Amino acid sequence: MSHYETNLNKNDANYVPLTPLTFLKRAYEIYPNYEAVIYEDRKYTWSQVYKRTVKFASALNKIGVNKGDTVSFLAFNTPEIFEGHYSVPMTGAVLNTINIRLDAKTIAYILEHSEAKVLVVDRQLHVEVKKALSALKRKITIIDIDDKFADQSKCEKIGELEYESFLNTGDENYNWKMPEDEWQALSLSYTSGTTGNPKGVVYHHRGSYLMSTGSAVAWNMPNRLNFLTIVPMFHCNGWGYPWTVPMLNGRTICLRNIDVKKIFELIDKYDVTHFGGAPIVLNMITGAPESDKKKLKQKVYVLTAGAPPPSIIFKKMKELGFEVMHVYGLTETYGHVTQCAWNESWNEFNEEKQNEIKARQGVRYPNTEGIAVMDPETMKEVPKDGKTIGEIMIKGNVVMKGYFKDKGATDKAMKGGWFHSGDLAVMHPDGYVKIQDRSKDIIISGGENISSIEIENTLAKHPSVSIAAVVAKPDEKWGEVPCAFIEMVQDKPVTEKELISFCKETLAGFKVPKQVVFCELPKTSTGKIQKFELRKKF
Repeated sequence: MSHYETNLNKNDANYVPLTPLTFLKRAYEIYPNYEAVIYEDRKYTWSQVYKRTVKFASALNKIGVNKGDTVSFLAFNTPEIFEGHYSVPMTGAVLNTINIRLDAKTIAYILEHSEAKVLVVDRQLHVEVKKALSALKRKITIIDIDDKFADQSKCEKIGELEYESFLNTGDENYNWKMPEDEWQALSLSYTSGTTGNPKGVVYHHRGSYLMSTGSAVAWNMPNRLNFLTIVPMFHCNGWGYPWTVPMLNGRTICLRNIDVKKIFELIDKYDVTHFGGAPIVLNMITGAPESDKKKLKQKVYVLTAGAPPPSIIFKKMKELGFEVMHVYGLTETYGHVTQCAWNESWNEFNEEKQNEIKARQGVRYPNTEGIAVMDPETMKEVPKDGKTIGEIMIKGNVVMKGYFKDKGATDKAMKGGWFHSGDLAVMHPDGYVKIQDRSKDIIISGGENISSIEIENTLAKHPSVSIAAVVAKPDEKWGEVPCAFIEMVQDKPVTEKELISFCKETLAGFKVPKQVVFCELPKTSTGKIQKFELRKKF
């Protein structure tokens, strides 16, 4: 045995399990009087946030919440769900944030499958939640969030307890628990499954800590930034930013609902420096009426993810004063694990070429050990030619522990020592990944693979197109052909014939949509287009 392995053991002095809980404690100890969380006229300092989370943790512990229990939150982006990112794990329990747009049946499934002991819920969601609770086979403790800034006049009480009064039953001197092991579960997020029941993705303390630090480095986030929560905190724990921002003594400005006019007002009022949002949110920002926009006083940094963005969106955002970086990840990877890191030599390219590069998914984050594009059968990397399609594979400490109570799905996802993303992509000669499609969204027409994303990017460049989604339509001759669904820009009408002609200018004939349908596109709460709903039309 080497001398480096003799009498050099882990001990309490040199090894402490990594956890993002320490970020809040540090902010409280060093910056107690700095503003930390803002929501409408509610403003909390780090001292107040810390004491509130400790008291809520204590209150949960008093009603029997302990290590390994599940506490669910069904909430908008308000201080309560931010606090839940600390208070729940302070008891040793696991935080389960649930998508607020789910139907009663799915909510009931998640509460049952997760074995939730407590549900903290916004009263505005009472209709679906009450139906979900009536379908449960057991009773769970319900804590209502009353929000005076939402119209809850017609919202019924759901539980016997109310958040603020329940919090005040806790002790601010409660001796909260650090994880015994950094591999201990911290949070549980359910995938937005399009078929069957959603799968529960389990994060550990180590991964969330590393995601927080990696995000700060990759995005060059400064201390004392002003962060606007547009990404729902129920989605991948708000991409991890409820943990990242306190690490930097940043201010978190809560946005309850996506409202473009409100976004501009908050940016102006609180000197917002950073926010994240799906391409659809960026599209709403650039397409907003002039009366809703406010001129930016400074550059605002934006991360976009959730769906491959059309290249034109980078040009539109830049014109308004936003600097957008494209990132990529999945619920199973704690959020984003790649970034389109900029290479200064690209500054020589024209704007269109630069924007095409910015639309790539890019290279791995500092906290990600491996990103590869592989043939999923042979597990060999595809050539770096920008043409050969393979599946994105991911390896590292920010890959989930696994799927909750689903060994089969976990083993399948981790087969061959890599996490299988299900996203089809090419690898460019410079090592930058570019998604071509989800495996289920690729269109195979006459034996040719067609990327729906390539067609969507082309359509998005037309001045009359607000959002485009392309899916496969069954065809007797070719098996399937592309069909485009379009949301038009207001007051800029366009015809099906005009859009097909526009596509013919740059796309190969077999890639041109054979049909164009004008409608409002179905979307998830995080802005992803629900293509399975569009496919149902055929």
